[in-house]
Amino acid sequence: MTWNTPKPGEWKSEELSQGRIIDYKAFNFVDGEGVRNSLYVAGCMFHCEGCYNVATWSFSAGIPYTQELEEQIMEDLAQPYVQGLTLLGGEPFLNTGILLPLLKRIRKELPEKDIWSWTGYTWEELMLETPDKLEMLNLIDILVDGRFDKAKKNLMLQFRGSSNQRIIDVPKSLTSGEIVIWDRLNDGQQNYEQIDRDGLI
Repeated sequence: MTWNTPKPGEWKSEELSQGRIIDYKAFNFVDGEGVRNSLYVAGCMFHCEGCYNVATWSFSAGIPYTQELEEQIMEDLAQPYVQGLTLLGGEPFLNTGILLPLLKRIRKELPEKDIWSWTGYTWEELMLETPDKLEMLNLIDILVDGRFDKAKKNLMLQFRGSSNQRIIDVPKSLTSGEIVIWDRLNDGQQNYEQIDRDGLI
């Protein structure tokens, strides 16, 4: 179990982020519920042991986030079969400078779309964080929180790598003042038809 742990407010987006992304993948099925567009931002300070995306740790990696890319994201997101946008990285909450304007635009122009984000921060840590991070949290629907813990790795988990991570319903959690887990969580519950030797179900 190895990672970096910040003090509240220690890591600031405006000091770390270089406004860069690693990748943008439109129309995928792996980064959350439904058909999604996924934006991978550059830069992460957590450095979890066993991270599958070490190439995203550097804030200078990848390419600059541009207005042209934003227009492409909005165009792709507007497609009726797309459920929403997913933020990954890297660490989205250390790239609020580029993500806050994008999320505000989505909320204004495409309010029916949902927004998912992965983060190395726990919910409890985010509650003590800088105003920009809290502002971004308020624009997100589903948060997958916490560092990847190699000792708790489980391939049966839905949308996350280790059992300490949670899929949190952000609006319900903010309203209730306590963590509310996503109500469609179904870790490792796959239903298979059972067929007997006569071929009858």
